[in-house]
Amino acid sequence: MDRRLLEESLSGSWLSTRLGIGTQRLDTMRRGGELLGVRRPGGQDYLYPAWQFAPDGKPLPVVPRLVAAARAAGLSDDRLYAVLTSRAGISGRDRLVDALREGREDYVLSVVRNGG
Repeated sequence: MDRRLLEESLSGSWLSTRLGIGTQRLDTMRRGGELLGVRRPGGQDYLYPAWQFAPDGKPLPVVPRLVAAARAAGLSDDRLYAVLTSRAGISGRDRLVDALREGREDYVLSVVRNGG
């Protein structure tokens, strides 16, 4: 997970600049479930997976529902990231984030609600 997280994520400082908000606001959004942030392995800061953002840079509308569903199911944000990026299905080719990008939000939400 560590390598993939580093490769496909944005730093908090970069993201706050991109969104035009302060890092404290970004942290508030993460804690409030508006964004998925995963603590950098061995660090104190958070990384934000890029796949949770639309091409215009805004968070996908489903992200708060995903985070809320995961937290209600007892999943930490780190575990939610692991579930969403793990291979899914019989073929093992696709990840849940791929299903999310394809617009299959209800499917992804149902998997998350069931604890991954």
